[in-house]
This record gives sequence, C-alpha cells and structure tokens, in this order.
Amino acid sequence: MKIRIDLKIFVFAILFYLTKQIEIYALLMIFALLHECGHLVAGLILKFKPEKINIMPMGVSISFKIPIDDYNIKIKNANLLSIKKIIIALSGPIINMIIVIILIFFDFNLDEIKRLNIIYSNIIICIFNLLPIYPLDGGRILKQIIKIKYGIINSIKYTNQIQNIVMILVTIISSIAIYYFKNIAILFIVIYLWILVINENRRYKIRSKIYNRKI
Repeated sequence: MKIRIDLKIFVFAILFYLTKQIEIYALLMIFALLHECGHLVAGLILKFKPEKINIMPMGVSISFKIPIDDYNIKIKNANLLSIKKIIIALSGPIINMIIVIILIFFDFNLDEIKRLNIIYSNIIICIFNLLPIYPLDGGRILKQIIKIKYGIINSIKYTNQIQNIVMILVTIISSIAIYYFKNIAILFIVIYLWILVINENRRYKIRSKIYNRKI
C-alpha cells in the first residue's frame, strides 16, 4: 500500500499556527484520521483492498482496489458496486457523528473547552466531507447516486455541475462567516476546496473530450 504526503500540509500547519489555531488544526487532523479509519473498516468488510493513502492539508484519504468480481457490465451488479461505494463514503462521516454523540452524553472528565473543541472539530469534518464536491465523500456519494439513475457519463457531468454551484455558494457563505466571526481559518478551507474543484474541472474536461471522441 502506497502512502503519499501532500507537502501543502506544512503550509497549512504554519498558517494555522500563525493564526493561533494550531490546536484546532491538530484536532481536525487527528479526527480526520479516525474518519478515514471508518472508510478503511467499511472497505475491508466489503472486501475492498486498500491501495493508497494520501495525507492532505485537510485530512487523510484512502483509496481501494476494487475486487474484479465487482466489475460487471450487468446493470444489477454495477449498481451493487455503486451502493458499496456509497456505504464506504458514508462510513467516515458516521464515525465523526458517533464521536459527537458520545461526547454530548459523556464528558470523560475532559476540560469543557477541550470537549467542545473535539465536538466542534468532528462536526466540521462531517459537514466538510459531506459537501457534494468531488472527491470529498459527499461528491462520491452524489456521483454514485446519479450513476445508478442516469449512467456513468451523466454522473460525471452532473456531479461536476453541482459541485461548481455548491462551491460558489460555499464561498459566499464563508465570506459572510469570515466577516462576522473574524476566523481566517475558514479562508484556508475555502482555498483548499477551490483547489479540489479546479483540479476536478480539469479532469472533467479531459474526460469529456475522451467520451466525445468515443461517441
């Protein structure tokens, strides 16, 4: 299994340190790792083989090698594979929400501020990952749902369109949040999301040219 570290993680760490929010960033990375463990466990249960781990500025990402038996031109089996991918994508946010629920009902003798920071970090990770932006969990779930209903080509097309609209809305809402809460960390997250969206738009253009040639 390959492990890849995105060097921008050090840039983000420095920025969070300079804005005196390094503790929140450390918590985000720790619980992002637990989030990814949820994906890992679900993938192993569904007999997917872990292939690569990416350590990124806003978390950790794991990719799986899909068993050859799951690739099938039959619609029923193709949909089953999509459902498995949806389950794996959902497993990460579910882990974060379980942690939030546990800490709401049990304090484990933690300092109140630390407990609230952990709850806050897990809620942020959950919401962040459920945004319908590929390759975040929300984008993966959206893509597979559309794929089941409209096919693979339309799933790529509609997912790309939706994520661009969502990113514009996120930017507007985040701009208001930065103005009112004076939290520059939100800006770092928005910049990271835009990097994801721009990269995905480039991939979409390449895929579109390939599909058009085939047609």
